[in-house]
Amino acid sequence: MSLWRTLPNIEHLNETQKNTIGEVLDIRFEAFDDESLTASMVVDHRTHQPFGLLHGGASVVLAETVGSMASFLCLDPSKYYCVGLEINANHLRGLRSGRVTAVARAIHIGRTTHVWDIRLSGDEGKVSCVSRLTMAVVPLGEAPPAR
Repeated sequence: MSLWRTLPNIEHLNETQKNTIGEVLDIRFEAFDDESLTASMVVDHRTHQPFGLLHGGASVVLAETVGSMASFLCLDPSKYYCVGLEINANHLRGLRSGRVTAVARAIHIGRTTHVWDIRLSGDEGKVSCVSRLTMAVVPLGEAPPAR
C-alpha cells in the first residue's frame, strides 16, 4: 500500500523548484516508490563550505526540501498544508564533488505531525548525512505553530 495521498509526479515536483533555493542548488526530484521520495543536489562551488567540502547547511536544505515535499504528498491539500517544525542532521562523511542523493522515508504520519528519516549519500552510495525532519500539519486558514 502506498504512502502517498497524491501520487508523486517527478516533472511537476521539479517545476516547484523554479525561483527557489532548490533551483539555485540544482535540487532535482528523481524517483519515488510506495514508501520513499528521492531527490539529489549538486556538490560544487554552490554547495561547498570554504574548505571545498559539501556544506552541512546545504545538506539540510536538501533534506528539508525532499522531506517537506514528501509530507505535502501525504496530505489533502484542499484541507491542510505543512511546515517544517524541527530538523536535525548528523554529518558523517565529507563530499567534494558529484551529486548527493537524499531518500526520505516516513517514520510517523499522524494527524498533526509527520516525522521523516532522510539519508543522504554521495555518488559511491556511502551515507554522508542522516537527518530527521518533523513537519507540522496545519488546517488551511490557520497560522502555523510558533517556532
